[in-house]
Amino acid sequence: MQKRTGRIIKRSLLALLAVLVILVIVYWDLVLYGLRQGRGQLNIVWNARPVEEVMKDPAFPDSLKSKLILIERVRKYAIDSLGLKDTKNYKTLYDQKGEEIMWVVMACEPYRFKAKEWDFPIVGSVPYKGFFNKARAVKLRDELDKEGWDTTIRNPGGWSTLGWFTDPILSKMLERDEGDLANLIIHEMSHATIFVKDSIDFNENLATFIGDRGAEQFLISTHGKNSKEYLTYIGEDSDFTKYSEHMLRGAEALDSLYKQMEKDSLPDHLRAEKKKAAIQRIVTLLDTLSLTVHKKPSDRFKEHLPNNTYFMNMKRYQSKQEDFWSELRGGFGGDLKAYIRYHKKKHPFL
Repeated sequence: MQKRTGRIIKRSLLALLAVLVILVIVYWDLVLYGLRQGRGQLNIVWNARPVEEVMKDPAFPDSLKSKLILIERVRKYAIDSLGLKDTKNYKTLYDQKGEEIMWVVMACEPYRFKAKEWDFPIVGSVPYKGFFNKARAVKLRDELDKEGWDTTIRNPGGWSTLGWFTDPILSKMLERDEGDLANLIIHEMSHATIFVKDSIDFNENLATFIGDRGAEQFLISTHGKNSKEYLTYIGEDSDFTKYSEHMLRGAEALDSLYKQMEKDSLPDHLRAEKKKAAIQRIVTLLDTLSLTVHKKPSDRFKEHLPNNTYFMNMKRYQSKQEDFWSELRGGFGGDLKAYIRYHKKKHPFL
């Protein structure tokens, strides 16, 4: 009886091992990608220094120590006054040594606002793929270019690992001004609090909204509405709102153009010409906006016009802001903490 039971267990284990081997073979690219990403993230975590240690380092500039103090104040405000999740994130500092450490590849169909997506466990489908190795990011972008996608590579100012790792402060974050830094920290803390599987547009739009409004409230509570810090933030936020609304209108115009060109069955060379002319017009009209800081926003596109990935990314972060504003004011009387509590209850984390 014991021998028979042993044989059954042995066969079951061998069968399980065979299944695991098959799964690894089938999903080898995903497994390899996950291992590389895990190694890259662990390298950052292992080489990050506790903030307490950095604060005692006489060689570390006082101006940057003040930014570390600010981040802790923002964390505390986000937890106590906004109701965001308390984690061990942003209690260590990773020195980037002035270099970028993450490259994110995005791709979109050239004549339709449909992003390429990659499927991952837990988080589901996402419209971007990150790398801690620039060469691998460039290789993927070049492959997608050859397949006919609109592509881009960007360097994120920060990211959330959604609890898989302890997220450190990145040294380049300390180059931001107070309002922008507060916004970034609250944005990423929002991801660690509310994150819906297969809903990247919702997740990024909501984190953007919470980051924008949370930073605004933090500056008011810290410095007051007449402070330089608050007025600077509000001026920049107003400028970016005008800019993003213009680009979203541009995306709508492009979407209409793409649908019309498909309906007319235009050849590729004519579609490319019309697309370029339409995007050039969107960029040129940027300079008609009444902005207080950047008087000629079209300058950012002097070298290269934006492509569909840029407009898709704008939609991903900005397209739902008015909806959230309406909900906050209409259903919650402007109480951001109550609004966050509502989303936490409605959307259990992952």
